[in-house]
Amino acid sequence: MNRIKVGVIGVGHLGRFHALNYAQIPEVELVGVTDLDSGRAQGVAQEAHCKVYPDPSALLKDVRAVSVAVPTDRHHAVGIEVLQRGVHCLIEKPIAGTLKEADDLVRLSRQKALVLNVGHVERFNPAIRALEGYELRPQFIEAHRLAPFNPRGTEVSVILDLMIHDIDIALHLVGKPVRNVDASGVAVVSETVDIANARILFENGAVANLTASRISQKKMRKTRFFQRDAYISVDFLDKVAEVYSLESGDGSGGMVLAEIGVGERKKCVAYRRLDVSEKGGLRLEQEAFAAAIRGDRSSAAVTGEEGRDALAVAMTVLKCMGA
Repeated sequence: MNRIKVGVIGVGHLGRFHALNYAQIPEVELVGVTDLDSGRAQGVAQEAHCKVYPDPSALLKDVRAVSVAVPTDRHHAVGIEVLQRGVHCLIEKPIAGTLKEADDLVRLSRQKALVLNVGHVERFNPAIRALEGYELRPQFIEAHRLAPFNPRGTEVSVILDLMIHDIDIALHLVGKPVRNVDASGVAVVSETVDIANARILFENGAVANLTASRISQKKMRKTRFFQRDAYISVDFLDKVAEVYSLESGDGSGGMVLAEIGVGERKKCVAYRRLDVSEKGGLRLEQEAFAAAIRGDRSSAAVTGEEGRDALAVAMTVLKCMGA
């Protein structure tokens, strides 16, 4: 199998991990990295054992695919250059700073028949991936994504920085159009919204209640899914997935917590803590990107269209707040 030659544009906090992961994935060959900070690029290149390029234009001559991990306000310009050069692109979330920019990227990727993936890494979190064997059809989603203040990323609101992860997961799992969005939020320590809550109503009646904050005392990334006969809890931070389900029979394979009814109507409440992979979500995301480039239709990669849809809902959330 021919290895896919890849590079990384922007090797700050996230870009560095993109480079180090690519260096370990057998299906790809990390050719090089580039960054506006040449010293930082040199340091990451030494760690990942690859070449340093002076700018994206030079790197794009030697690769078939890249990760773009530059600040959000540069996603459009860099992404367009990548796609115009005929190179597949994995761009960090959010896909772009505006819907028009997102549409430009999606349209160009289609015209060029190139893979455009978006870095919604929580789709690949081992805790959420552990649920793949379950039929998920949530009717109510409750998500809390909280973090202490960090100046990095404050060029965008907490909606585009944190909540967009949970927006993407809700859109993916519910799989129905959004009917209505209500939201409120406030800027506390930055010039953009720092804490927010959104209530998203879907066409099938499902509701997602999402809270995001970057001014909390401690980190929390927990989501609960409620559906007919099941309650599912996912801790994205500690990589824990738990399922409480109402089942007929003896709850085989799970811990029986309670019994309901008698005779033929007897059911039990069963608890299961699922096995979770030790492989990191970013590594899984990059492997899915490589699979999509190879034409694997079963790849779990988040498409440009899906990234655009998550951004559209995030923008509606911001509009509700007058931001």
